Amino acid sequence: MAIADWHSRSNSDKKLFGFCPFWQTSTTATPSSSASSTQNLTTSSSNPHVGVPNSSRPATKTVSYVARSLLPPRRRLRLDPSNNLYFPYEPGKQTRSAVRLKNTSKSHVAFKFQTTAPKSCYMRPPGGVLAPGDSIIATVFKFVEAPENNERQPLDQKSKDKFKIMSLKVKGGIDYVPELFDEQKDQVTVERILRVVFLNAERPSPALEKLKLQLAEAEAALEARKRPPPDTGPRVVGEGLVIDEWKERREKYLARQQVEAVDSM
Repeated sequence: MAIADWHSRSNSDKKLFGFCPFWQTSTTATPSSSASSTQNLTTSSSNPHVGVPNSSRPATKTVSYVARSLLPPRRRLRLDPSNNLYFPYEPGKQTRSAVRLKNTSKSHVAFKFQTTAPKSCYMRPPGGVLAPGDSIIATVFKFVEAPENNERQPLDQKSKDKFKIMSLKVKGGIDYVPELFDEQKDQVTVERILRVVFLNAERPSPALEKLKLQLAEAEAALEARKRPPPDTGPRVVGEGLVIDEWKERREKYLARQQVEAVDSM
């Protein structure tokens, strides 16, 4: 009875091993196959990339690119205001807003404006280059359309119009041209996307007062740039001024001689 059980158990084991060819090969491996396996293992350990598919190799560039894309962009400009562009609500008129841009990086930075409403908005200047630490107040002009059916526009709310401010690191002394941002698209950073917010022009508010101060400062800076630079060189006297001065001196000399002649008489 025990012998029969042993035979039946051995037959079942054989069937089990038959269903598992991997185990069967391992148990029947010859010394030569073992040696070749050992040699392959040694070769693989000396060269870690042998036998490894290309897809499983460490892709350093891909990983670094993904890491950079996940990190927040490094800001080069500080904006004031930082999120909105405030416009006095004056339907049927062209109103103005202002935003200060300051270069907070250690290199020269080019900036550029873009808007979703190019037919009703434009910027002055539309772009430029700022040296490290320099700042500028850009003026934004917008035509405010009258509401349909005489409906009143809700104030202190965001409009659908947006402004995008982009920056690009450039070399010192370079002149601004819009093509800079097309030639180096991979180096362009979107600094901010500003939304248009209308303010009640008849109701005083901190945002409206700040806007008036920035607009006045922008106008003063524009007038200063229009004025010719002061002349620090030597003063050149015109020919007419020299002749007039010589005539004045001659007349004084002749008058003094006449007085002396009268006194001597």
